[in-house]
Amino acid sequence: MPLEEMKDLQLVGKYIKPETTEVNGVLMTKIISDNWDNIWNFQAKSDDLLIASYAKSGTTWTQEIVDLIQNDGDVQRCQRANTFDRHPFIEWALPPPLNSGLELAKKMPSPRTMKTHLPVQLLPPSFWKENSKIIYVARNAKDCLVSYYHFSRMCKLVPHPGTWEEYIEAFKAGKLLWGSWYDHVKGWWNAKDQHPILYLFYEDIKEDPRREIQKILKFLEKEMPEEILNKIIYHTSFDIMKQNPMANYTTWPTNLMDQSISPFMRKGMPGDWKNHFTVAQNEEFDKDYQKKMAGTTLTFRTEI
Repeated sequence: MPLEEMKDLQLVGKYIKPETTEVNGVLMTKIISDNWDNIWNFQAKSDDLLIASYAKSGTTWTQEIVDLIQNDGDVQRCQRANTFDRHPFIEWALPPPLNSGLELAKKMPSPRTMKTHLPVQLLPPSFWKENSKIIYVARNAKDCLVSYYHFSRMCKLVPHPGTWEEYIEAFKAGKLLWGSWYDHVKGWWNAKDQHPILYLFYEDIKEDPRREIQKILKFLEKEMPEEILNKIIYHTSFDIMKQNPMANYTTWPTNLMDQSISPFMRKGMPGDWKNHFTVAQNEEFDKDYQKKMAGTTLTFRTEI
């Protein structure tokens, strides 16, 4: 059943502001944890492409870039279905009669492109065994936190964020869905030298989309004429994607995502955290950040 037809359906209660539990120390919805064996045993293939990230780090943006690359810039073709159906979200489940990401992925013909927010240690082992290509996109912690906070206010499928102050503390403690941002970005960073992983940064894509899209093209072993590349840059710009119903989640019913509270695609600009953090909150966050990121070669820019 298409998402548009779900508006009048009584949704299954457990999906709305769902219960949470931990999977190997990482906070997940109970729905994911109840289905964990199936997720863990998912069979990847060698020609799969997986787009991975911590939540609210530019995943949808990267998905749209990849889809346009794979379809040689055919914009109409890339509007064949909403993002969720084009790139199954492997660990996620939606209320019946919609399919879970896992079921969509299993039915999808090869070569498949899928999405995950799983930390590196929880990725189904078949992805490593099959040497599947993975594009990981990371975003600086402060902007990621702000975006995740606003998303959690409007999306009924994740726990309520509480107050802004409470949310900062939950983020620092790693008590959000998919666990600690710090562990997530570092875990995938450390894995990139052993596996075919292209590690991208949200701020870099924003600063120079041409350069970063060319990195993706090289990683996917694809060549593209300049006019198609220009078309992809245009159609994956924030303002154009914000108007694209197949990418901006406006086809989803308001009892799942209420975009009158906050749009799914809100600002998309590095540095928006300055409009949210007080001076004291920022100082405390920076102190905690330095401790948690000590010893890693991974660095982020908080503005461009």
